[in-house]
Amino acid sequence: MNKFVSKLNKLQSMGLEEAVGRGRQEFYKLADRLLLPISRGRSEESLYRTFKPDQRNGTGLGSVALMSDRFRRAGVFPLPSLKDRDTIVRLIKDRFPDHKQTILNEADKACTGTFDLLGYKNLNFGHPIDWHLDPVTCERAPMIHWSRIDSVTPIGKGDLKLFWEINRTAHFVTLGQAYLLTGDDRYVAEFVNQATAWIDANPYGMGIGWAASLDTAFRSIAWLWALSLCADSQLITPQFLVRMVQALIEHGRHIEKYLSLYFSPNTHLTGEALGLFYLGLSLPELIHAERWRDLGLRILIEQLPRHVRNDGVYFEQSSYYHRYTMDFYLHLSVLLHAAGTTLSSGDRQMMTQKLEALGEHLMWIERPDGSWPLFGDDDGGRLIRFAPRAGNDFSDTLAIGAAIFERGDWKHGAGEAPPPELLWFLGPEGLERYDRLPPKLPSATSRSFDESGFFVMRDGWDRQSSFVLIDCGRHGSEAGSGHAHSDALAFELALCGTTWLVDPATHVYGSQPELRNWFRSSEAHNTATVDGEGQSVPANPFAWNATAECRIDRFEDHNESVIFVGSHDGYRRLSDPVVHERTIIMLRERSAFIVDDQFTAESRHTYSIRFHFTPESKTTVLERGLRACMPDGSLLILQFFVAGDVLSPVRPRVERGWVSTIYGQRSEAEVVVLEIAGHGAIRVTTVLFPESHQIDVGDVPPNDLMQRNLIRKTW
Repeated sequence: MNKFVSKLNKLQSMGLEEAVGRGRQEFYKLADRLLLPISRGRSEESLYRTFKPDQRNGTGLGSVALMSDRFRRAGVFPLPSLKDRDTIVRLIKDRFPDHKQTILNEADKACTGTFDLLGYKNLNFGHPIDWHLDPVTCERAPMIHWSRIDSVTPIGKGDLKLFWEINRTAHFVTLGQAYLLTGDDRYVAEFVNQATAWIDANPYGMGIGWAASLDTAFRSIAWLWALSLCADSQLITPQFLVRMVQALIEHGRHIEKYLSLYFSPNTHLTGEALGLFYLGLSLPELIHAERWRDLGLRILIEQLPRHVRNDGVYFEQSSYYHRYTMDFYLHLSVLLHAAGTTLSSGDRQMMTQKLEALGEHLMWIERPDGSWPLFGDDDGGRLIRFAPRAGNDFSDTLAIGAAIFERGDWKHGAGEAPPPELLWFLGPEGLERYDRLPPKLPSATSRSFDESGFFVMRDGWDRQSSFVLIDCGRHGSEAGSGHAHSDALAFELALCGTTWLVDPATHVYGSQPELRNWFRSSEAHNTATVDGEGQSVPANPFAWNATAECRIDRFEDHNESVIFVGSHDGYRRLSDPVVHERTIIMLRERSAFIVDDQFTAESRHTYSIRFHFTPESKTTVLERGLRACMPDGSLLILQFFVAGDVLSPVRPRVERGWVSTIYGQRSEAEVVVLEIAGHGAIRVTTVLFPESHQIDVGDVPPNDLMQRNLIRKTW
């Protein structure tokens, strides 16, 4: 009854367009299930009819043979990066020798059915590959119609992400790279055998490989790239291409019918649209080509201003999905240019502006050590995996953007040496453009992203700089909060180039509910809980029963210091409401930070302020604070001061926590907790600074009375 009432309420909240759209997709699912026995085993005759009349050549096989000639002559899609193959091989040998060996090692593993997926290492799916296996738990996905597979509920103890990741077949691109670099046909043979095996093991509509349209789109893109990389091999026969083209037609039809217009109108929708655009552009001989290309392009253009706010931040408040979005639109931009497709002046200007804004935010949130914070959800996946890369390393995306937009400041962030991904995607010309581009230091050292509620303070842009990133933004997006975390007023901290305090990230989705809820809880962030409660209350793995709203009061840069003030209403729901206000001040010359937390209430509460350290750091509790050290000898001092009606002495304690730098992986890390039981208004001031820096309040210029008073109370 509760499910029925919930569905009825949801139906009543829909607009007419959404109700009709959802109804249409449910009808398609029913029709697919009823007609599945008829539609299986696509005939060569039906393939022949999918070609445009002027592209037909007697039979389906004959028509594909003409397409095969084009693949060998001009490539699958018009990317310049794959036209000068000999130069790419030479440049990889000269500029990226380690990368070549890495690709060959990965390809050799793929030939045995062994893969590094997400945060998991050396997962063996067997040979031939079992496409329905989770090798971590040995669970198997059922061979049923995809519409009967719940996209949220785990399969036994298995993680849906692992099933989906292997079915994206990203390693087909790796096999293609290995062939291009060596000319060894065994990599092509493995691609042909595995692709054929996938088609045989996953008849249209059956199994988990069809359960998510986004994965169907990513698989399509991987197949098209692999075909392009292997196009000149004699093993890419017309007979094999008949199977591939039939399957790609099924992929395109499936994506088109089951676009995530209402279920997940986020990167699912834009990734699916990019898949359609790739298919339409790569297979122009087909009668569906223009429709898929135009539909994909229209969705991508329509969604861009919805997904990227005016300050350049992706609307789900997730750095990983922000990077995903930038990757999608970089691919779109390059494909449009290569194909000679022109947008209207308004769309072209909007896309350029949004792409640059995405890159600007990515540049600003980079830590001094060259890694990136993982706030909000991350799913560990990649659009195209040209090279293995740490889950919190976004430098390839920033470097490609730097080459396209000629942004020297982005190059400074990405690194002087280009990543190999840039050569694979932009080709020799793109690599030359990056080499010519002089790196440039950004002129500013603080930045507010007001609409999204992110704030950055720095004292420089080199690898020895100090940095703080503050989250005082919305809980998710206008389309939903499924990828949001309960992280209001949380922050990350680096001092003198060393990252100390981090967001523990995501680690897992629905397969382990307790860990899922911990990683997205207030307890798992550098913020405060009240009476053991978090700011926002989780429901299912991608929904919340109650969410905190933030308010930004101040963000000012006074050269020697920067001040932020914000608050949230997450604890107003308590029987005795509590308001949490946080002030963060950076003292640039001293590389020090002051975090001032004020809790306003009438009655007694217990406040717990947590500091999540990196796995490498070890802490020692002191009388009024602690000392943290790194293996390289770096030292951080944390001191705290408490004011108000405190009911017992306060001493820090250390808890066990976790940090994940990529989905599926986690490492133990220390969490320092300041727990204060008090009555009425309570104030906790925490000072963090490198041990080598002595701080004197007299050195701080009195340009802000509140700031000066706060600092004077601190020392």
